[in-house]
Amino acid sequence: MTELNPTIYVVDDDPSVRDSTELLLKSVGFNVKTFGSAQAFLKANLQEDLDCLVLDVRMPGMSGLDLQQKLVSAKTPLPVIFITGHGTVPMSVRAMKAGAVDFLQKPFEEQDLLDAINRAVARQKVRKLEADESEKLQLRLKALTSREYEVFSLLVTGMTNKEIAYELGTSERTIKAHRARIMEKMNAGSLADLVRFAEQLKTLPSGQ
Repeated sequence: MTELNPTIYVVDDDPSVRDSTELLLKSVGFNVKTFGSAQAFLKANLQEDLDCLVLDVRMPGMSGLDLQQKLVSAKTPLPVIFITGHGTVPMSVRAMKAGAVDFLQKPFEEQDLLDAINRAVARQKVRKLEADESEKLQLRLKALTSREYEVFSLLVTGMTNKEIAYELGTSERTIKAHRARIMEKMNAGSLADLVRFAEQLKTLPSGQ
């Protein structure tokens, strides 16, 4: 299956900046969509996967920083690169604390923007892979029975089969059988895999 080229979204109220940025990005193979304001970007209600947002700081209406904060609040994991002709240190600090990849002052070198976008796209690719893996793990976890889930929760704390059997009031042989089914359902090759899966899941659900 052919991998689609990343789509870069450019939000800037200056038509010349939008046009020149679009031309530059398309010349190196990116898909590009441009918007003249933060409101226009939000109104587009983009449902597809987002790869990177190149965002002006100062615009009429909603500022770039406010748009970034709105995306963060909505838990939309989108790498942002700010470009501005009126940047200040507090602005850049606020942007970077909220997860911006870079904060470039206009006029900027084209290669600096391309380098920042490539970093952003790479970051987003990793995030998507992690999100896919997390979703698969959640589905595997849901396939466990209530008792298997109990055993899994104790296994990843480092307890032995014998200790788990005592804790749950059953036999060590029964725990071994549960453990084998857990390993199969979670697609784990070792206890270390189970521990890693538990860490990836961050917090275990409260129950089945």
